[in-house]
Order: sequence, then structure tokens, then C-alpha cells
Amino acid sequence: MKSIVLFIAALFLFTVSCKGQSSPYQNNNFAITSTQVTHDSDLNITVWEIAVKGNAGETTPKKAGQLDGAPVLGYVFPTSLRPTDVGFNQTEGIVALALTSHPDFDDTPLWDENSDSKYDNDGVIWHPHWVVLVEDKRVKGGLSVKQFKKDDESVVLPPTNPGMPMYMDSPGYPVITKANTIKVIVPDYRINNKTDFSFDAVTAFMKVNTSKENTPMLGVYEVFSVASGDLSLPYKVKK
Repeated sequence: MKSIVLFIAALFLFTVSCKGQSSPYQNNNFAITSTQVTHDSDLNITVWEIAVKGNAGETTPKKAGQLDGAPVLGYVFPTSLRPTDVGFNQTEGIVALALTSHPDFDDTPLWDENSDSKYDNDGVIWHPHWVVLVEDKRVKGGLSVKQFKKDDESVVLPPTNPGMPMYMDSPGYPVITKANTIKVIVPDYRINNKTDFSFDAVTAFMKVNTSKENTPMLGVYEVFSVASGDLSLPYKVKK
């Protein structure tokens, strides 16, 4: 609960403080109108959905040409799930399911999202990541994906992780963009059969860092929209 409160306070304060800022990516394609997670007990899956004013997934980042400084756009579901529910060791932070696009790199080595028989060229295709988010005042968004030292033997990651020293997984769930909605399908067994969690929805701009020691590897730099308005995680899974 402490980590959830920390997350809400950090991100909500940032959202308020950056009102009036403009971004080349801030448009109706990231303006959230509603969100829901629905459980299908016949198929033992949950369907996660964000609806926006514009066309979900239509806007993707402009290529930077390198990994350092590479832009990342995301439709993000912060949740009350525990890190152990999605294959991590227990650690402080908030578990979030992030649907991302980034043309400069591919961090889903097991999956061929554009079906061209190449596994390292489809980072721009919207795809999911489990991440653990923590407060981080070094970036404008006040949050980053939690990092660890490569020799830390206490860290547990799912076998589908992309091999980066962060609490990140590339689970390979199908992501569907259609008109004003973006959806992702998650099997129950991949979230420890938890179907009673709380969640919220956020759209955000992130960046990769590989050159500055005092900057996180993947930080949140701008928040476009928050479904609840105050990041209170008020939404519950519909049965």
C-alpha cells in the first residue's frame, strides 16, 4: 500500500505541475475517455482497455536514430498487483502493464509482432511490458522503471524478460488497436489468477538513457492523461 500511495502522489503532483506544457505527442490519441478491465471466466482471460478521444495507437514516436535518448510512448495501467503476481521477486514499487511503441530498438526478442520472420525490428509495433515503477525525482515525470545491479542475485525476472537491468518483462500478450481503443489480452495464469485488483490508466512519454549515470535508464518525462484524474486506482475488474 505504501508504494501505491507513493506512486499516486508522485505522478499526480507532476501531472498538476506540468499543465500548460506542450508536447509534439500530446494530442487526442492520448486523451483518455474511459478504461476497463473485464474478466472472461469462460476463457480465463482479462481484457484490458483504454479508450481515447482520437485514434488509439495512431501516434508513434519519431525515430531518434540511436538507443540513448530514444523516445517511448505508452498507454499504461498502474495496478494493485504484487510484483510476484507477474513473475518478479517481491520488491517496492507499483506494478504496471505498459503498452508501448519505440522505433529505435526492439525489446521483445521472443516475439515477432509484425510477422516478417525477424525478431529484432518491430519495436514500433504496440506491445506490452510488465514494469515496476518507482518515484524518481531525476526526471520531469517523477517516475522511472526500477533498476538493479546486474550482479544482484536477489532479483527474479520472468524468463520472457528482455535482458535489461530493470524490472521489466516482455510477456508477448496480443495488443489490438482499433478506432478509439487499445486493448491487451492477459491470461489469468500470467497474473497468478488474480482477478480482483484495482487499476487506473495513464498515457505518457518516456525516454531511454544509456549515457548519464544520474538519469534512469527508462524514465517518465511527461504525462498526457490520467483516467481517474487523481490516480487513485479506483477501477475494479468487471466480471
